[in-house]
Order: sequence, then C-alpha cells, then structure tokens
Amino acid sequence: MFTGIVQGLGSVKDVENSIESGKIVIETDLDTSDISIGDSICVDGVCLTVTVVKKNVFEADLSDETLRISTLGSAGRGALVNLENSLLFGGKLGGHLVTGHIDGLGIIAKSEAAGKGRVLSIEADSELLNAVVKKGSVAVDGISLTVADVFDKGFSVFIIPHTLKETTLQRKVKGDKVNIETDIIGKYVCRFLLPYNGRGDKKSRVNKDFLLEHGFITEKNDDIY
Repeated sequence: MFTGIVQGLGSVKDVENSIESGKIVIETDLDTSDISIGDSICVDGVCLTVTVVKKNVFEADLSDETLRISTLGSAGRGALVNLENSLLFGGKLGGHLVTGHIDGLGIIAKSEAAGKGRVLSIEADSELLNAVVKKGSVAVDGISLTVADVFDKGFSVFIIPHTLKETTLQRKVKGDKVNIETDIIGKYVCRFLLPYNGRGDKKSRVNKDFLLEHGFITEKNDDIY
C-alpha cells in the first residue's frame, strides 16, 4: 500500500519485455539500503516486487498484466519514473490510499499554465471515469492528486509547483500516456451499486426512494436529490 506522495525519481537503466513477462532495472538516489528483496515499491504508480537490490539500483519483474495495462511496457532506457516506498502503518498518510494496481491508461489532452502550477486535462475510458469524482482523489503515475473537474471524456487536475518540481509531471506534454489508479473507496462504491444500476432496458433502482430507504437523504434535505 502507498500514499501517492513521491519520494524521489528513478531512471530506467535497462528494461526487458517479452510476450508474457519482463524485467526492469532502475537507478535511483533513494537509499536502497532500506530496500530488501521482496519489498514492494511503487514505480510510476505500479506496485512492483523488488527481486535484486544493489547500491542505488534495484530490479523488478514485470508481469504480462503490467506490460499490457501500464506505461512500463513501453518505457525506454533513460526514462524517468516516480518512486515511492511502501507505506509503514503508523506513518503519515499525506496523500490517499494507493494500491499500485493500475486501472488503465489516460492520455493528456491539455496542459495549461495556472500561475506557477499547471492544470492537466486527462482523457480516459468511461469505465475509469465512473470512479472519478470532483474533489476526490486519483493517482496519476503514482502521484496522489485532487480531481479539479470531471467532464464527458476525462477529468482535470491542478498540479502545484512543488509536485511539478519533484515528479515527472513537469515533463509531461499533450499526447503523453499516464498510469491511472482510481480511488479505492470509489471502486467499492461502484461495485456495491452494480446490482442497482440499470442495464439495457432496465431502469436504475438508484432513485429518490432508494436513497431515502438507505438513509442517504431525508425528507428535510431531499431538495439536493
């Protein structure tokens, strides 16, 4: 488990991938003496298991799923990646709970200056957007960000100057692909609501009566429905 607060950058020293599996070697300024074989480390939002560790270098295997669904499958030598060690229970949770299990890819549709920060508009599949809400949390390349707005084909996030300086987002431009992990709480809510969502010609069972019955609204505040 991770927090989405990037602790440092790494550089891809070598990467191998085949049809079913691969391996990635990353060079980093992080203190690798605190990393052991078997540890989990978040690389651009992807949870990887360390298989080899040396001074300022670690290796990890890449599964078929990782190669297929994330940007690591196309990462070349010299590519910069965001790194975060796994969360220690009892430590600070500065971002939000991030599993490192990528839900899919997003494409940067627009990158605009906003004062000293930037606003990124990211397009994503509708299945991903179902778990993205305005003012909620989302992990983009392993970075915990607050959703500024949600629109038909994607969402936007505001990047503060510190995040730009400390992560790879400062180098991202229109057309770049990014790893997306939606909020774990949103996923469970979507899963819970599956039996109540309309499919095909069936009308959704989530209506005013459903919300009243389950305590989401009362007669006094039903004007928000």
